[in-house]
Amino acid sequence: MEKPFKEGGDTMDMEGLSMNMSQTGLLDAVGTQVLAMSLDMAEQAGEGLIDMMDRSMMENSVMPELGGNIDIMV
Repeated sequence: MEKPFKEGGDTMDMEGLSMNMSQTGLLDAVGTQVLAMSLDMAEQAGEGLIDMMDRSMMENSVMPELGGNIDIMV
């Protein structure tokens, strides 16, 4: 059986093409999962920051005299 030819006279490697397409699909899937994980981590970090800011605001409302002044000596 004769193999079809591409431009330049090279034979088409269907097995290699199939494997390459499969690997590309796998890399896309892995990249998407890594991106999803990093987005989840960023969301958790943001929630932690907001929680920390809320606590700070609560401390200021309970003891407003703390942290309002800085003593500097020259």
